[in-house]
Amino acid sequence: MHKLTKATLAINGLGRCHIAEKHISAIKTIRRGLVSADHGGDSDKSDVYDVIVSGGGMVGSAMACSLGMDPNLEGKKILLLEAGNKKVMDKVPDTYSTRVSSISPGTANLLSGIGVWENITKMRCKPYKKMQVWDACSDALITFDKENLQEEMAYIVENDVVVAALTKQLDSLSDNVQVKYRSKVVKYRWPMSHQAAESVPWVQVTLASGDTIQTKLLIGADGPNSMVRRELGIPTVKWNYDQSAVVAVLHLSEPTENNVAWQRFLPTGPIAMLPLSDTESSLVWSTSHQLAEELLELDEESFVDAINSAFWSNENQSELIETAGSLFRNALSAIMPSAGSPRQLPPSVAGIGPKSRVMFPLGMGHASEYIRHRVALIGDAAHRVHPLAGQGANLGFGDVACLTQLLSQAAFNGKDLGAMQHLLEYETERQRHNLPMMAAIDLMKRLYSTNAAPAVLLRTFGLQATNMLPAMKEQIMAFASK
Repeated sequence: MHKLTKATLAINGLGRCHIAEKHISAIKTIRRGLVSADHGGDSDKSDVYDVIVSGGGMVGSAMACSLGMDPNLEGKKILLLEAGNKKVMDKVPDTYSTRVSSISPGTANLLSGIGVWENITKMRCKPYKKMQVWDACSDALITFDKENLQEEMAYIVENDVVVAALTKQLDSLSDNVQVKYRSKVVKYRWPMSHQAAESVPWVQVTLASGDTIQTKLLIGADGPNSMVRRELGIPTVKWNYDQSAVVAVLHLSEPTENNVAWQRFLPTGPIAMLPLSDTESSLVWSTSHQLAEELLELDEESFVDAINSAFWSNENQSELIETAGSLFRNALSAIMPSAGSPRQLPPSVAGIGPKSRVMFPLGMGHASEYIRHRVALIGDAAHRVHPLAGQGANLGFGDVACLTQLLSQAAFNGKDLGAMQHLLEYETERQRHNLPMMAAIDLMKRLYSTNAAPAVLLRTFGLQATNMLPAMKEQIMAFASK
């Protein structure tokens, strides 16, 4: 409970300290802009862009596409910098990738608006219409669906497919957006918020090639280990969960409609099975580092047995919890006889994709500031969450939609794109959305990381009660779908 309290206080403290009020004082605005600038060098010798996006992953590429397609930003010089090679996918691979994202309807709308979603659906994605979440330590469960399974809840898409679709769209926007692949940034120089003698007026970016370029606005989309964030000296609240995620491609025992996302909370962490096709699913098993390493070393048959056991076994349940949960469920049914939803059984697993088992460490991080003078952070550079809610990518795409809207309005009004006024609006709006989501995910992770009877009873009653309240479930889905 000490850890839980500490984590919650840290998140709450961030919200109190760093969510800016709409009418922020001029003094604070100037203070936020005072980033020390190196002196010297002739800024006129380098190219000046209106916007540079640093990082060409899913979120960075979407940012560049979104800006390049906005009519109010037509004629602006936009550059996307990516340290890696160009991701081209002429043909969808026969095998599925282990790195997938759950794309919410809100994100799908964003991708559709920038002309990318059609490319994704032509390549490969799998919608699901229902989600079932249940506890390994009790009979408690909750299900989410939309309009009696008439609408998709979300879509499981391989990250490589998203990037390839964005890359294809960027190729068609070459008049509006320039892309430099294999362009590693080695140094940033920051401007002052007020023009000081011999200071650079814009953000100056030096590449490994020796080229120096400048921008009126730098957007850092360079991931959880963001160089932009680090070089700015923006503090980050972060902690590791002492957990790793084991991911793999699963072959199901028999073909099925496979339109349900499954997640079960084990005492060691959540295990999720996400649909990829009628015969294959994606595994995301969050557990201790030791167990994760042991799972990687198992032969395929033993690994498959461990997965099926994790989804089906009742070894963690106790008679006390089962009795209490049954009494509470019966009481709720008497009050609301038509509410609730029946339990479904997950499909069994028969095998795994070749060389598809990998693991990566889990943690949480949140930048105390999303912006500085002429700089904004988006995606994992600003926030990193546990994968249990499948919201990591959606939070980043939400940043893209919000920042694009504010920059579009600034351009329409003839304002400086790098000015603090609309950047502060971006920070305020996104922190008000991201912080509650991150706090809820962290709380859920900690609440389900124990098999102590009081905690199990608490979450059993909470899960059963929520499952009987359609209006509350709709609010949860609406918030997660943004």
